Amino acid sequence: MEQTDHIDQYLDYMLSEKRCSQLTVVAYAGDLRLLAQFADANGLGSIDTLQTKHIRSWMMNLLESGQKARSVNRKIATARSYYRFLCREELIEKNPCAVIDNVKTPKNLPQYLHAPEMDLMLDECDFPDTYEGERDRMMLEMFYLTGVRLSELVNLADNQVDLYRGTITVDGKRNKQRIIPFTKTLELKIKSYLDRRNAEFGSAAVGGPFFLTIKGKPVYAKLVYRVVNRHIEMVSTISKKSPHVLRHTFATVLLNEGADMLAIKELLGHSSLAATEIYAHSDFQHMHKVYKQAHPRAED
Repeated sequence: MEQTDHIDQYLDYMLSEKRCSQLTVVAYAGDLRLLAQFADANGLGSIDTLQTKHIRSWMMNLLESGQKARSVNRKIATARSYYRFLCREELIEKNPCAVIDNVKTPKNLPQYLHAPEMDLMLDECDFPDTYEGERDRMMLEMFYLTGVRLSELVNLADNQVDLYRGTITVDGKRNKQRIIPFTKTLELKIKSYLDRRNAEFGSAAVGGPFFLTIKGKPVYAKLVYRVVNRHIEMVSTISKKSPHVLRHTFATVLLNEGADMLAIKELLGHSSLAATEIYAHSDFQHMHKVYKQAHPRAED
């Protein structure tokens, strides 16, 4: 089909010039493939010649097929970006998505654990006296005390952990580097973990990946996800039990203890304050408690 060449050009552009990750480009390819299938099924020809009314019809088709608003909006964002690229390359004159609004989505508040639940997990759960047990606990501590993303933890290397300065340097989204401070308490736990790891695998482990499997290989996302899921299950009944829940917990605990929103934004590596502000609405129970304690006319 004629549009395949332009889709390939667009994907190459997003990968090489916009420096999007391979996973993101694969997602874009899937979205555009769905649009091409819709155009073909309805006799509309190349997606390069679609009009605004055709894009709206595609949106309705996606919603009627059961796709959620957030998923539809992502696909529209891909199409909008694709047509913007075609306009820039002077392959089309007008972006058919330019006047299309996103589908309204419900505002989902992030799920998180309360501080007592984290204390229960880290202080009361039984971690085996083995390298694996100490590693699992260290991963949970790292998520809770630094707010790193799953990918950042999996890719963490020894040279990113500075015990002298008490900082961790991570490469976040779009290779944006940030420095996260940690406490003396975490420093001691890191030293204990490294002693255990190096005793288990020898000097060959020093200077490489920070977290290793029991076979001495770098940890991977599914392994970390299973560890987090299992331990959240032990202390909470929330529906989501992913590493991102611990990142949400990190942010919510900081906010509840009076941390500045801009500081939390920097610690999380958010590109805009809007992404961080959702935590201001996440703990209504805490806000109600503060209100009752602080307002002179609040009733019991």
